[in-house]
Amino acid sequence: MAFGWKLYGDGKTPPLGEAVAPDERLSWPRTVGIGAQHVVAMFGATFVFPIIMGLDPNLAIMMSGVATIVFLLIVKNRVPSYLGTSASFVGGVAAIRAGGGDSSDVVGAILIAGVVLALVGLLIHFAGLEVINKVLPPAVTGAVVMLIGFNLAPVAAGIYWPQDQWVALATMTFVIVCSLALRGFLARISVLLGLIFGYLLSVLLDVTAGQITSPDGTGEVTTRDRINFDTVGDADWFGLPDFIAPSFSLNFSLLVIPAVIALVAENVGHVKAVAEMTKRDLDPVMGRAVFADGVGTVLATSVGGSPTTTYAENIGVMAATRVYSTAAYYVAAVVAILLGLVPKFGALINIVPGGVLGGITVVLYGMIGLLGAKIWKENRVDFANPINLVPLAAGIIIGIGNVTLQFTEDFSLNGIALGSIVAVVAWHLARALAPADMKAALLREGTHPAAASSLGHHGGPAGGYADEQGGTDPSSVDEVGRPGVPGGRTPGEGPLNR
Repeated sequence: MAFGWKLYGDGKTPPLGEAVAPDERLSWPRTVGIGAQHVVAMFGATFVFPIIMGLDPNLAIMMSGVATIVFLLIVKNRVPSYLGTSASFVGGVAAIRAGGGDSSDVVGAILIAGVVLALVGLLIHFAGLEVINKVLPPAVTGAVVMLIGFNLAPVAAGIYWPQDQWVALATMTFVIVCSLALRGFLARISVLLGLIFGYLLSVLLDVTAGQITSPDGTGEVTTRDRINFDTVGDADWFGLPDFIAPSFSLNFSLLVIPAVIALVAENVGHVKAVAEMTKRDLDPVMGRAVFADGVGTVLATSVGGSPTTTYAENIGVMAATRVYSTAAYYVAAVVAILLGLVPKFGALINIVPGGVLGGITVVLYGMIGLLGAKIWKENRVDFANPINLVPLAAGIIIGIGNVTLQFTEDFSLNGIALGSIVAVVAWHLARALAPADMKAALLREGTHPAAASSLGHHGGPAGGYADEQGGTDPSSVDEVGRPGVPGGRTPGEGPLNR
């Protein structure tokens, strides 16, 4: 582990075709500038998901900085990456709150999932990636990711969207247009741009159209301003966020543990993406990276923060700048920690109108779900084979429909937890009972997404990384050998690239 980064050349931006390695840095002013870009890239989703989960976004941002520093230390500065808030837990958290759980229950359950993720990282480190492919083949992984995303549809449709349907529609449209019409770095922060747009639109409508009468976050119809700045004025400029002590429940933990499946695919895919970009073999630290993400989640939730994961948005920043220096990530982490110490900033985030979140969540939740289909497609999962079709069909409908299986008065399984268990267990049961020809057909499918090329859990990069001049790194191709897309964009790049 070394903090003595070598100065790259004269400390200026690398010429076309060259890159700044993880153990190198530009001049400190330029390094600070790159670090600031990483903060902007991770910012939108890192505070959107805590708001959706009912957690403190200010604390989430601060702990994302802490988790990033811990991650870099554990991987010995070999894997440049930022740890922002994970979307994988949103569905499980919604189920916890629907079951009467509070924020202490939420962070306690996610902390347990973080421990499980850390243990999986140790397993990968000592046993290799092959064990993951055996337990979680791509057919199963895709199904679990899909049901996690689509299980959230009632939250977007029933809670956020009705609060201001026209602002929600406008925000959704703006995010879609930004993610497709913009290029490079701006496309990667389309969620943040959508939030700013919806925020300003809500202020404008309050001034021009007056108050709105609609359901609030509790479902009660009220007449109110779309956005109220009173709490911002009352908040201090400097201070610690409000910490929350976790509480633990087996029932609630089972609701979020399935998210670990998505996080394994995400983390390993991101490390492979970085390996392609830096032209370095990072397989020896793959287990460390997954373990570090688990540790980051444990640390963040132990004080009431949000779960963490590696972010493809920041991988996109590296692709555009060709600066892979871990020094820039330490700068980004320190900036995030400092932002977390400004309560007024957190109050400004907390008053994002429900209609704005409605427009954003219909995009984000759908993208999480469709990533499951993306995993199936890229791994050539064959649904003509009953081994894949029958058990996964059952698991997906149970997850999306929020089916409940009641064991006792105090213990039940439903939604994401039950659907994931059915998908995993029933698939292995079907494989064990299937005739030889069906089993042989499975061998024609692809590898687990964690063992394939770069996969982004949030719709992340699946192909080559285009440079800022519109060229393509010839070493960067996706699973089927397609080169990166020219024009300064990354295949799969969009508002949920994490």
